[in-house]
Amino acid sequence: MTIGGIVGHPKDLQTAYRDPDKWVAECMDDLAEQICTSETPLRFAPACIEYSIYGVHFIDKLFGAEVFFQNDQWYTKKLETPVGELRFPDLENDETWGLARRATLAFLAHNVKLPLFGMPTLSSALNIIVNLYSGNALITMMEELEAFAQDLKTINDVIITLHQWYKKNVPETQLQPVVSWSRTQPPGYGQLCGCTTQLVSGSAYREFIAPLDDKLLGIYPGGGMMHLCGMHTQHIETLRDMKHLKAIQINDRATVDLKAYFEGLRDDQIIYLNPCESMTVNMAIEITGGRRLVICDAINAPEIP
Repeated sequence: MTIGGIVGHPKDLQTAYRDPDKWVAECMDDLAEQICTSETPLRFAPACIEYSIYGVHFIDKLFGAEVFFQNDQWYTKKLETPVGELRFPDLENDETWGLARRATLAFLAHNVKLPLFGMPTLSSALNIIVNLYSGNALITMMEELEAFAQDLKTINDVIITLHQWYKKNVPETQLQPVVSWSRTQPPGYGQLCGCTTQLVSGSAYREFIAPLDDKLLGIYPGGGMMHLCGMHTQHIETLRDMKHLKAIQINDRATVDLKAYFEGLRDDQIIYLNPCESMTVNMAIEITGGRRLVICDAINAPEIP
């Protein structure tokens, strides 16, 4: 199976930060025009819009970190406060979360069955703690586990709270996590980002982090997906044992290990693959026989503002 969706774009990427209502209207108009004129080859081509402000640093912003744009990429300046002192943010009065809610409510006001609606990148607890504290987070995990665990739980609780808000307010048939156009899942599935798991050992992930990831995916009736983009094979046994992990999505370096994932994961765990030079479609089909495999096609992917 191949996925490559049609995505609505605003006239100006910065509109997302200035006027979420206008951003939604422009994306919907652009999407409608594309649907009327597009020809999709033999692939699943869902119609999508996705409010992806601040890239993978959306949650960082909620915790008060300085997030800035440089060289076509969002970055976060690490917090100077010690690990272990994070507090649950005041979401009701947070400007960034306010923008995300406005965009969602503007979308709902259109009262349409299409398109799919993608959330901002809610990421994962491990990704965010490393964003916020850089390498100090991992040092603290080894030297001050209680402080590390406290912040990790706080972050996970915030992420779960935001997922729950989207689940409550957006129809299940339209709600999608990040990269809705090529990581599209059936209704009722969530997603988290496992990028930073490449930096920790198999035993550390299993003991301290995996229970939080599985808890997050468990709030969805179908469980969900984990994105992987580096070298993560030390976690295959843990991934196989995670009750609510129903799919992995691999790209870049992670694709090299397709065979290990295919053979090591459960038979009911699906693999979404972004093909690349190191793992072409033909290579992937030879390894899997086409079973449990979804090919992610990046056609018409939106720019990240």
